[in-house]
This record gives sequence, structure tokens and C-alpha cells, in this order.
Amino acid sequence: MGGFFHTLGALFRRQDVPAPGDGVPDAETERLRALYRERCSRFRLLLSANKSALEIMADMEEALRGVRPFGMTYVRGACTRACASVFQIVRHLNALSDDRWPELETKFDEIRAGIEAVVAPHVRAGGGPLVLPIAETGVDLADQAGGKMANLGEIRRRLGITVPDGFVVTASGYQRFMEAGGLQEEIDRRVQAADATRLDEVFALSASIQQLILAAPVPDDLAGAITAQVERLAGPPHDARTGPHPGINACSGAEVRFAVRSSAVGEDSLDASFAGQYRSELNVPPEDVLDTFKDIVASKYGVTAMTYRLARGIPDEDVPMCVGCLVMVDAVAGGVAYSRNPLDLRDNTVVINAVPGLPKAVVDGSFSPDVFVVSREVPMAVAQRQIAAKPQRFVRDPIEGVRLEDMPPDLVDAPCIDDARALEIAALAAGFEVFYGEPQDIEWAVCPEGVLTILQSRPLREARHDELPEGECAPVAGDDGTDAAETDAAGSALSGGDVAAGPTESGPLPGGYNCGESGPPVLLLGGTPVSPGAGAGLAHVVRKDMDLLSFPDGGVLVIERALPRWAPLLSRASAVVAEAGGAAGHLASVAREYGVPALFGLPRAAELLEHAGIVTVDADNRRVHPGRIEDILGHAPRRNLMEGSPVHTALAEAARLVLPLNLLDPESPRFAPAHCRTLHDITRFCHEKSVEVLFGAPDPTSPAGPGAQRLGKQLRVNGTKLQYWLLDIDGGFRKPVPGPVVDLADIASAPMLALWDGMTAVPWAGPPATDARGFLSVMLESTVNPDLEPTAATTLANRNFLMISRDYCNLQARFGYHFCTVEAMAADNPHENYVTFQFKGGAASADRRALRARFVGEVLEARGFRADVKDDALFASLEGLPKERILTLVRGVGYLLIHTRQIDMVAHNERVFGPIRDRIAADMAKIAPVAG
Repeated sequence: MGGFFHTLGALFRRQDVPAPGDGVPDAETERLRALYRERCSRFRLLLSANKSALEIMADMEEALRGVRPFGMTYVRGACTRACASVFQIVRHLNALSDDRWPELETKFDEIRAGIEAVVAPHVRAGGGPLVLPIAETGVDLADQAGGKMANLGEIRRRLGITVPDGFVVTASGYQRFMEAGGLQEEIDRRVQAADATRLDEVFALSASIQQLILAAPVPDDLAGAITAQVERLAGPPHDARTGPHPGINACSGAEVRFAVRSSAVGEDSLDASFAGQYRSELNVPPEDVLDTFKDIVASKYGVTAMTYRLARGIPDEDVPMCVGCLVMVDAVAGGVAYSRNPLDLRDNTVVINAVPGLPKAVVDGSFSPDVFVVSREVPMAVAQRQIAAKPQRFVRDPIEGVRLEDMPPDLVDAPCIDDARALEIAALAAGFEVFYGEPQDIEWAVCPEGVLTILQSRPLREARHDELPEGECAPVAGDDGTDAAETDAAGSALSGGDVAAGPTESGPLPGGYNCGESGPPVLLLGGTPVSPGAGAGLAHVVRKDMDLLSFPDGGVLVIERALPRWAPLLSRASAVVAEAGGAAGHLASVAREYGVPALFGLPRAAELLEHAGIVTVDADNRRVHPGRIEDILGHAPRRNLMEGSPVHTALAEAARLVLPLNLLDPESPRFAPAHCRTLHDITRFCHEKSVEVLFGAPDPTSPAGPGAQRLGKQLRVNGTKLQYWLLDIDGGFRKPVPGPVVDLADIASAPMLALWDGMTAVPWAGPPATDARGFLSVMLESTVNPDLEPTAATTLANRNFLMISRDYCNLQARFGYHFCTVEAMAADNPHENYVTFQFKGGAASADRRALRARFVGEVLEARGFRADVKDDALFASLEGLPKERILTLVRGVGYLLIHTRQIDMVAHNERVFGPIRDRIAADMAKIAPVAG
């Protein structure tokens, strides 16, 4: 290989090489030139694959930080793309070097096999029963029955508490259904083809998959098992043609009907509640149970469920949809009880939400419920109560299943349960907490005979509590003259009160809140804080599904009713405001889970906030303010919902074979394929060796190496002379240049001259005067970050390489802790033209390097580049412009290469960074102005 390039270099430096127009070159010259261009083409392909690999790695690093949700499709796709790019790098290096490093492919195969073992789909073992009676389930069978039905079986079997009779279609039954006819394979194919981060694609994907499931037949063996259980509970049908069942509901005396509910594996866990994400059907006739089973299975691919799993990092294959079929309870009252205050588990109370009729109104957030707060002190006592107006209730209907009916006028404002019932529920809730060893969220109902029936019990997640900034408002019980027992001093378990419409000056607030005599203007006061904290963003009213698609990132979600269907927006919302709903609703539960501040029960909120612009929601103090108020918001970071999830764990494990860089010193004997432990190591090795092969390793007798010539001009940056080495692919020199040094006047490459012009247009003033924090940031990062790559350690450190032709330029530059690539084509045909700029590195802390990358990205975006910034890595590109505009932008890139060095050290210091930013903006306006 060295002989080839030595011969080729000598050939290209010969004085007697015919110039264009001097005649036809000899055959040997043409052959060598063709080989040379082929090598250069291989090098460009290697650089393209290298760029792709680094982009994928940067994206994986960003994903691990939890800045956006992702699923196993992303994990597998990113790993596959990374492997494909690195395989291309290895292939091109071997072609470029005549297979000098054949062991690279063996090492690559080892690493790829390790990655595949991590991300391979988890296959569940089948063979269990297709259905199980509730009486035979328990927590030991949660993997077969799902958490919801397993808990009901445990309560019935171990505690003797009344629960509805019924059965569950197990994970084996679900697997049998999904495998029949290749249903799961087709669903997987559609999921992989869609972009789950785009809500419009999720809507389309959801509709197509649900239609697929609903159209699929239930296998005969599964259908027979379900039918046998239905007949056990409701009796056989009287007539095969019409199918009515004679069974009688022991609770109501009416014909047996069923509540068909999801009981997915992993649902109702402490880490992921799935509250309201799946479908439940109430009052289902026996003859409709099979079809309803498919409805519940299909709800696994509803928009709310799919976006929830994505946000929580839960793979589809980890969530078999078990389906519970329970005898319907004809409830006269029902609701949700928390064995502790969900806003503060340290509060020694039980919180009960209750509505007349079916408990559906509580869990789906349709109406504001009655709220009872029961002290857990012995003896228990009702400490607080808030009785809401309840104009309607949900009841069973023989045709519609469930319907709303008007309450009798004398019961609208009456409590739906008395204190004795509240104490009974509270005692049961406290007992469940002891039994399970953790606070519980319990759904309950009272049948006409007065029997208290448990419908569900799951772990209770406490809302996140961030420290209040100094001087922030805090609740003050009884400040308005009311008795403390009637306020929400107990962690806002009870709330409500007046709503102030229109901007007003804050002062004493209803319910005992006071922020002093002055404060920011207030748009809305009162309501129920269902998830604590404060958030700010653009108020966006959502009334229909189409409104979800236009919801802005970081916006404030404003809704009329706190329905579970709005949950897909919670991962993007900074806060939630609702006209109706309570703390026990599914949307409130998910808001607490996501750490999104939420304030419910504010009449006319949608009307008053529709055109309010940016607002600040202070849920703790029940206020909505105009504008963004930093003193209220504080600076608590948003919780990383992905961290610790199965998907995040899979990516982290795979990343250990992808991201770490262990090969740091090219002069070390360990800089070899045998010591490559990650894809990043292989990428680093191949890039270093490709440059060495093409441009030539340093040669004591020839400063230029056998294949390259040194540019006579040098740049002095921070006391270091930066040398540039050139390879002329085709027409990059004005004339044949003998010897090892090329004068700038001999360069004919238009993009290289433009790049050099930008680099030298304004003398570099040297590194910015850093503050102590910036200096310490560099020192700390230099000593503790093993991935930093100071290029002074290598003999190629100050050799920056340029591959040029008349219309083309590729720069590979490394100095200090920085690495960058610039590639440009500036031909007469605009369709061929492009500029790409890749930049990564720095010695400051990661957040400072990221600020610098974002700043450079913004400068380029203003000039039409597409800039993708991931941590401290910038990938920018632009194409399709006329030659002169391309050259102007290449000048701008050249300027940025020199003048953005080391500004990461002062990126956090506005006093120092502000003037630098202004100077760069002024220089760029002259060198590469924004197009008019």
C-alpha cells in the first residue's frame, strides 16, 4: 500500500506529467490516476459512513438523557443503523488498504452479536391456561392474569373481602389470539414502519391496528374457553338464535351482565399505573363478551396507550393484554379511595372520592366528586368533607350499556355516602395498605343491598414534590377566617373555591391562601390541585382529537373535562388546567406520574385562557398567572420518565457496546483491532487508519508523507501552528506541483479557497478570558472524562487534511479537544452543490459544550442550514444553491471553525459570552450575510 501511494505521489509530482491540452497521457499514467480516484472515492464513502455512525451515536446519547420518549423500535433501529454504518466503515477501510486489518471484521461480528443479544425481542413462554376464574388467581399469577385481576383474586382469597365474581383471559389466551393468522407479526411490521414520535402517524397507526384486531376471528379453543366461563356465571342461553341468558345478578337481582376490563401484565404497578390508558366496557350482555374481548385487546393499540408506553419506555411485547370479565355491580354509589393523600404520603389521612351511581364519573374525570378526608388516628374520624354539586349520575342501561341520568333535585347537593360509609371505606383502605405493605389506590362500589364491593386495588404513586423557591407562596390554613378543618391545609386533599375571571391583583385568596398584599396579576383562582408544582407555557385549549396535533411542546393543556383521552399530551405539557375533574381521575393519576402540575375544577377556564398566550400555572397555590413568572417556576428539572424502564435499560445495555471510546492514543500499541471493545472504537480506529493510508503516515525523510503535499501557508492558533496537507483528486491545483510544498497561489479549488478565506478573514483574538468556573470546568473535564481526545497525543495531531478538486473540498481538522469535518461541492450546476459541517468536542463540561454547539447551529440555521444538535455534536447541511452562494457559506463556515474555538469555556457567563456572540454576529454579517 505504501509503495502504491509512493509511486502515485511521485507520479502526481512529476514535472513532466502532461498538462491538459498537451496531449494524451500514457496508459500507465491513466491507470494510476484511475486507481487514485478510486481510492479517494472509497475514502469519501468511508467518511460518509463515519458521519452517519457518529450521528447515530450522538442520537443514542441524547436518548439516554431522556429528552424524548422512545420505544424498542427506536432501540433496535438505532443499533441496526449503527452496526450497518460501522460495517460500511470497515468494508471501505479494507478496500482502501488492501485488507491490511482483516481481524476488524471478526471484532465487529463479536460486538454486533453482543448488541443483538441485548435488543432481541423477548419471547414469552406459552402453554398456560387460556382462562382462569378470579377465585383461582392471586399475586403469584400476575404474569398470567395481569396485576388488576391478580389483585382481586388475592383480596378475595386471602382477605375474604367482597369482589365481583368473574374470570380472566390470561396472557396465554392473549398470545393464542395474537398468534392466530399471523396477527402479531403484521402488527409488529406496521409498528416498525411508523414514526411513533409523530402524533399524526400514531393516530393512523392506531386506527389500522385496531381495525386489524377487531376483524380477526377468535380461535375456536379460546372462544370455547371464554364461552364456558360466561355460561358458568350467567347460565346457558335459552335460545340458540337470540342468545339471552337467564342468570341473575346476586347484587341487583337483574340479569347478569359483565364489566369487561383490561388487566395487562404490568398494569397497575407502582412504576407505571396505565391509569385510564386501556378500554373498559360496562354492562356487557353475555352474548357480546367475545366481541368485547377483542375491543379490549384492540385498546392496547389506542393512541393513549401507545403514547403512554412510549413515554414510559415499556416495550409492546412486555405487555400481554389479559382481559378480566367481572359480573357487573349495579352500584348506587362508588368511587376511589386513597389510603394516603396522593399529594403527600406523609399526611396521615385517607382520601375518598365518591359519586352517586357507577364510579365511572370519578375515574374518567367527568364530574367533580364528593371528597372525604378521614383521619387515620384511632379512632378514625371524618376530618374534612367537600360536597360537590352532582346534577347527573351514570347508571346501567339495557340497551346502551351505561347512560347518564339526571339526579333528583333534592339529591344534587346531598352527599352520596354518609360518614359511616366513609369510615368503613377508610378502614378497608388502611387495612389494604397494611396487607400490601404500601399505600393503595382502591376503586369501590356499594350495591343496592349496601354491600361494599372492591373493584380494584393498585399501588399509589405519590406526586413529585420539588422544593419551593425562597419567597414562594404557601398555603395558610384559616387565613380568610374559615375554620382550618374546612380548608385544604392537609396537603390540598380538599380544594375548591371561587374562580376570579380576568386579570386581578392577587391578595388573600379563597381557601386560606395568601401571597401578601402585592404580587403578579392573576387570571384564575381556586380549583383543586391534583398534581403539585408550577409550569408555564402557551395556553392551548383542546376540545377534540384534531386539537392534539397542534399542541405545542411545553404548552399548557387547557381542557373542559379531565378525560383520559388527553393523556397523550402529558409528556409534552408543562401544566394542565381543567374545568372539571378531581384528584382521583385517571388523568390526574397520570399527571402525578409524569410530574406535570395540574389544577382541576376551574369553571370557564377554556373560555378565559383560549387567547391568553403564555401563562404560569401555580397548582400549589391554585392560581393561573399571565406570562412566565420565574420566581414561581423555580428550576427543578423535568423528571426522566424513561429512566429505569425496560426500554431505557435495553438502550443503556446496548450503548455500552456502542458508545464508549477506549482507543484514545493512535501511538499506543493498544491502538489495534484486538482492543476494540465498542462500535465507537472501531469507528475511531478506521478513521485514523484511513487518513494514514490515504495521506501517508509521517515520514522522517519526507514531511509530506508519500501521498500528500503540505500547504505553504500556516495558521497560528493559540500559539500552535496548524499545518494543512493536501490531496488533489482532480484539478485542484492550477498546474503540476513538484516537491512536498504547495503554494496557496497554486490552488484552483474554489471551495477550498473560500474555506481558507473565511478562516483567515478576521485574525483570531485568542481564547476568551474565562472565569474561575469555566477554567475549573475545563480542568475537571480534562482529568475525569476518559472520552476526551486531546489530539496533541498523536503524530497526526496538527496535520489537518484537505482532499480537493476544482469544485470539491473535504477538510478533516483536529486541534486541541475539537474535531470537525467540512465538505463542500461548488459546481456550475446548483443541483450538485452542497455544504456539510460536522463539529464535536471541547474540554469544558458537557453542558457548556452543548451551549456552544447550539450557538453555532443557530448561526448556521439563520443562513438556511439544517442543523441537528445532539449534546456537544453539531451536524449541519445545506444543498441545491448556486455556486457563488455556496462559496459564501463555505467562507462563513471557515470563519466559525476558527472563532468559535474555546467559547464553550465561557458559555455560561453572559457578561463574557455576550460580547463574543455579538462580535461573531457582526463578522458573519460581513463574511456570510443572511440571504435576503
